[in-house]
Amino acid sequence: MSAAILTATASDLGRRIAARELTSVEVTRVFLGQIKRVDADVHAFLHVDAEGALAQAAAVDARLDAGEELGPLAGVPLALKDLFCQEGVPTTAGSQILTGWRPPYSATVTQRLLDAGIVILGKTNLDEFAMGSSTENSAFGATHNPWDLDRIPGGSGGGSSAALAAFEAPLAIGTDTGGSIRQPASVTGTVGVKPTYGGTSRYGVIAMASSLDQPGPCARTVLDAALLHAVIAGHDPMDSTSIDAPVPPVVDAARSGDVRGLRIGVVRELSGEGYAPGVEQRFGEAVALLAQAGAEIVEVSCPHFGYALGAYYLIMPSEVSSNLARYDAMRYGLRACDDGTRSAEEVMNLTRGEGFGDEVKRRVIIGTYALSSGYYDAYYGSAQKVRRLIASDFDAAFEQVDVLVSPSTPTTAFRLGERTADPLAMYASDLCTIPSNMAGNASGSFPCGLAPEDGLPVGFQVMAPPLADDRVYRVGAALERALGGGVLTDRIAERWTAGAAPDGSAPDDTARDRAEEA
Repeated sequence: MSAAILTATASDLGRRIAARELTSVEVTRVFLGQIKRVDADVHAFLHVDAEGALAQAAAVDARLDAGEELGPLAGVPLALKDLFCQEGVPTTAGSQILTGWRPPYSATVTQRLLDAGIVILGKTNLDEFAMGSSTENSAFGATHNPWDLDRIPGGSGGGSSAALAAFEAPLAIGTDTGGSIRQPASVTGTVGVKPTYGGTSRYGVIAMASSLDQPGPCARTVLDAALLHAVIAGHDPMDSTSIDAPVPPVVDAARSGDVRGLRIGVVRELSGEGYAPGVEQRFGEAVALLAQAGAEIVEVSCPHFGYALGAYYLIMPSEVSSNLARYDAMRYGLRACDDGTRSAEEVMNLTRGEGFGDEVKRRVIIGTYALSSGYYDAYYGSAQKVRRLIASDFDAAFEQVDVLVSPSTPTTAFRLGERTADPLAMYASDLCTIPSNMAGNASGSFPCGLAPEDGLPVGFQVMAPPLADDRVYRVGAALERALGGGVLTDRIAERWTAGAAPDGSAPDDTARDRAEEA
């Protein structure tokens, strides 16, 4: 029973809980047991709120027993990226500078999850303040990819994606600033979607780059992601960038998966040198499957996409420099060397030096320089002009096609430590994902097989116009169906669920032993 619950889809768990075939408490205990059993090896979670999760689950069961009709994911557990405020629950953003902070309020996304009866298991690991592509920049240690524990799970939301791949949760929430949902989804064989900018609320989400950040759903199937998207999306008056428009019909699109007559544009600039042969091979095969399903495939040029990476790494650090100025040791979080003999300025400097990691400091310095007098127009201003050109590329492309597609990442998961000494190589992980953040349109990553050279997952990116998020799910569902459903989930399930005990207890062997044996 335990393994069957761990590998079930979120939609199926929600249906069975609603039908009272299972209780939410029962399901929650199984996932808490899985976390206890395997997370020492994966390190997906920074904080597990077992008591709170079981209380939430019991409340859902009571409501259902009373005859109340709840949503399709009520009672289903979820892993929440530790960038979202949850009242009274430790929230760190992966940084020492927020040591001991428990928010006095919940983010809008967090509250919508709770209102829908979704059970929050705990907070997942991330690159500090979401700055990274490997979840190695966390102040609390790196997360490991369940497909190969010596490899990265992507970033910044590697904790959320790894929790899904290791069956520690059936659902997760991430944020995407330059690919932090889609790139981890790609390298862990899971599903991750960045909604249209403004489609989900940023209120209560610890800010990295305010004009780029966007919360979104993470799951193991397209339908599960769409159901979660529908829960968290919608207008929020607490977020001035929130779009006051109906949520696109993402669930209907995920259930349909009909791409007959859909015009799909393959982006010429997102391939070639620097892309692993296995990634391009699986991507090409996925495009062919969509053509067989009735889509029309055309090649499209987006000539300014090649400048996206450089422009992004001026705009994003500039906004980081502004947003992180609030961590001044005066109001909350870490306060270093506060012995009463130092000035406020000295305490602030010492706290930031001790509390921020190297990558955060690097980006703050770059951003402060780009915004400085005499350089603003040359750097930040010029980058914003490039951003407009990228948006124009999308506009022109969407006059020709309904969606654009590309690999989600140029390579499969690289080894832990392989790129930590080379920031530029690390930043290149986001080559394919950054353009959508710059333009604010919807995009998602879906599994499309394993690379033949290393047997690791490859992601297929779908990009759609703003507020056409349903097209992303439509194509993702068609691809999932053409590949035979959760083929990647099936390949890794036995490795991580073998020996799972119904009572949540851990067997003698470790998850690493099981992975090596498999």
